[in-house]
Amino acid sequence: MLTVTITGDGLRRFIQLSNELGSGKAHNLYSKAINDTGAKAATATGRALSDQSGVSKKVGRKAVARRTRSTPATLAYEIHVKGGDIALKYFKARETRNGVSAAPRNQRQVFAGTFLKAGWWPKRVTKSNWNGHVFRRAGDKFQVAKSDVVLPTEATSGQTADTFDRGKNALDVRVSHYLRRLAGGALS
Repeated sequence: MLTVTITGDGLRRFIQLSNELGSGKAHNLYSKAINDTGAKAATATGRALSDQSGVSKKVGRKAVARRTRSTPATLAYEIHVKGGDIALKYFKARETRNGVSAAPRNQRQVFAGTFLKAGWWPKRVTKSNWNGHVFRRAGDKFQVAKSDVVLPTEATSGQTADTFDRGKNALDVRVSHYLRRLAGGALS
């Protein structure tokens, strides 16, 4: 809620402010407030996405890296979450006798029939060209084991969606802040 208090030459400044808001300055002001709020919401969303899904903060940050900023014409800020079915190697994978243990969605579990290293127990060796991936046999070939964690889907539910909503609700505060700055003391 915006409260108007008129003191001294406040009426003249308020009329001037009203004229400026009727011009294109209002759209510039709203766009700036949307971009400020959107950037903060995107950062918080990336952190929440990594906490919820179990991937590292770096992967969460890269998943929300593409953003469409607001302009005075659009007055919209979009956060694009990218990523498909994430490979198990991104969930702190380690090999056990029964398979690879990994923690998608921060719940450690063993994926039977998967492996990180080559050779027979106990003389297993790491293959440099496997790049830390977890594999599963598919006939006479290997395929990269996936986790069933899809980041765009994760972003629309749980803690990540709540974090984005909190960031979105902060827009009123930023708009009021910029209005008071533009008013130069005519509004409080």
